Amino acid sequence: MKQSFRKKPFALLLEEMKGEHRLHRVLGPVALTSLGVGAIIGTGIFVLIGVAAHDKAGPAVTLSFALAGFACIFAALCYAEFASMAPVAGSAYTYAYATLGELFAWIIGWDLILEYGVASATVAHGWSHYFQDFISIFGLSIPAVFSRPPLDFDPATGMMTATGALFDLPAVLIALFMTTVLVKGIKESAGFNSVMVILKVAVVLLVIVLGAMHINPDNWQPFAPFGYSGLSVFGQTVLGPAGSGGAPVGVLAGAAMIFFAYIGFDSVSIHAEEAINPQRDIPIGLITSLIICTVLYIAVATVITGMVPYDQLNIDAPVSNAFKQVGLEWAQFIISLGAITGITSVLLVMMLSQPRIFLAMARDGLLPLKFFGAIHEKFRTPWKATILTGIFVALLGGLLPLRLLAELVNIGTLFAFVVVCSAVLIMRRTNPDALRPFKAPLVPFVPIAGIITCLVLMFSLPAENWLRLIVWLAIGFLIYFFYGRRHSVLRKINSAR
Repeated sequence: MKQSFRKKPFALLLEEMKGEHRLHRVLGPVALTSLGVGAIIGTGIFVLIGVAAHDKAGPAVTLSFALAGFACIFAALCYAEFASMAPVAGSAYTYAYATLGELFAWIIGWDLILEYGVASATVAHGWSHYFQDFISIFGLSIPAVFSRPPLDFDPATGMMTATGALFDLPAVLIALFMTTVLVKGIKESAGFNSVMVILKVAVVLLVIVLGAMHINPDNWQPFAPFGYSGLSVFGQTVLGPAGSGGAPVGVLAGAAMIFFAYIGFDSVSIHAEEAINPQRDIPIGLITSLIICTVLYIAVATVITGMVPYDQLNIDAPVSNAFKQVGLEWAQFIISLGAITGITSVLLVMMLSQPRIFLAMARDGLLPLKFFGAIHEKFRTPWKATILTGIFVALLGGLLPLRLLAELVNIGTLFAFVVVCSAVLIMRRTNPDALRPFKAPLVPFVPIAGIITCLVLMFSLPAENWLRLIVWLAIGFLIYFFYGRRHSVLRKINSAR
């Protein structure tokens, strides 16, 4: 059991960076910031605003976005410190291995697989609804049996209900298309993403400017119909009211739900191995993308809830539908097209990130190297892991509902952030003299604040999310103890000494 808590020496991380079989370093600060913006702006603005405002916070969803962004700033500073110290693939998994030991590294790696896989499925689901909203402008539609998942989650009862559909066909197709793009190569993928980012930021600015002209301040009353709290512990509300289905509601509960909208910034650190100058460019990409997107989120949330009463927002396509409700049907076309573009770039970055987690774990022997560590000879991408990710995303996106997917991925993301913030505290004590091209300011305040705010948001999620996380981690423990622990590269190195 002692082996499971062995830490990967920091010197070994630096030595691995010198290997020949590494990913291509082709990403500069602009490309990395674009990847961050590409991952963040999309589902949060175009989809989750509707769910969070309608079910959790009302117009006060603007405060939910601000609170979630505030929590992310602490985590981003901690991510930036680690990414500048060890610019290799793996992100929080790699950081945990160096500071907390192999078992904790496995836990966080397994958690990140859940985060990015389910996040991608959530995004694919949101893409499908905007695509269907877009083609409806031309009088076209997807057959009902292929237009949505077979099950939906009713927050009023807390129960799953049948929809009569077989699966969400557009969600499946977009996942498979993105898989093909990602196998092609990181440089091509990043270029494709940059074009989409420019288009969707332009559409977001249009939403803010045009929507501001159609705000009715009466729609902001009451501002916080569900209250300003929404704190719960393992699903049991301890501060504020609960919804009719028993789940917590309020600004905190809204922040816990829309936290999903911010997960893109940490994907920047996963691509540290592909950064041209990671010690400088990764912190720039992390912090810049987070600041830009937080400001845009708050602005869009303010405008949309001012245009339409919160309880009349369309959950699946709230932004384009809000413009339709105020009589701007022509804007619906532009916004739906921008949403499709924006959500596509989010899906690209999410699906780009997960195979690199597989790759980092496979290099350490915790997953089969021949499959998860396979790098395409021509494209230099982890192609087998990318294909597996595409299949996984297509299945989840086609079969599970949006509300269930969004909450499931949030708890995994928050857990990852808690580990990274904790790792910074540990690393400052165990390796105080290590080279830190970027240092998180105000330590220990910043990492401790990150831990506390992320835990508060985790506790504000419904109890079912904790159960799903526990089940997922239990499956991971079985894989680790029956395969990963026995094939660990670190274990072999220690045994040879």
